[in-house]
Amino acid sequence: MASKASILIVDDDASLSDELSDFLESEGYGITVVDSGQRAIELSKERPFDVILMDVKMPIMGGVEAYKKIKQIRPSAVILFMTGYALGDLAKDMIGEGEYEIINKPHNLDAIIDMIEKSQKGFLVSLVDADIKLRNTMRNALQTKGYRVAVCKSGEEAIALAKEEPHEIFFIDTELPVLNGLETYSKIRKANSKVVVVMMTAYRQKTEEIVRQAIEQGAYSCLYKPFDIKEAVRIIEEVVKKKPKGTS
Repeated sequence: MASKASILIVDDDASLSDELSDFLESEGYGITVVDSGQRAIELSKERPFDVILMDVKMPIMGGVEAYKKIKQIRPSAVILFMTGYALGDLAKDMIGEGEYEIINKPHNLDAIIDMIEKSQKGFLVSLVDADIKLRNTMRNALQTKGYRVAVCKSGEEAIALAKEEPHEIFFIDTELPVLNGLETYSKIRKANSKVVVVMMTAYRQKTEEIVRQAIEQGAYSCLYKPFDIKEAVRIIEEVVKKKPKGTS
């Protein structure tokens, strides 16, 4: 029987890694174990993993630094952090990245299974916005609704994400660094012509032309900030209903 998901465990504590590895293998997951952030980065270059369980504090390179480098290689990587310590200043760095879950040591094995299963299910939504607060707010709200969510802070990250894994819907802010929302939208559609794109903007008049061109090129609609998250959920539900059954 094929394993349910491929999981990379990154932890310098061999006893905890062995315990977690044995448990997850018994549950049908394919497991790879490494003891450093550097090795995790090397393996991520060689192949993707469905989930990476990353220890926060490791010698030489900590989990947050390894996370940042892996995200550059695999933008859609699902990384769950593990820690036995109070996070302190590390929490600020992790919150700044805008995408993480925390697993406290000693491990609650049932909770880990739940996190892994949730990360592998649901309609895949991508949020592209330089505003960390908005990304986190939308991400948390959509995950509560059962959607898988990826976040990007730039057009370049979003384009790499679209090329790596098929996404059902992108929410793209018009005001992005380097590549604006329209340029990002155009390149994403080249990577995946079936993806649904919703533009977002806080500058109705300033970005009117960008929004108009995006709609003419096939963008689904535009949300004007500040908007109620329920409106984003409503759009996603519309897209889900219109999507042919049996498609991913």
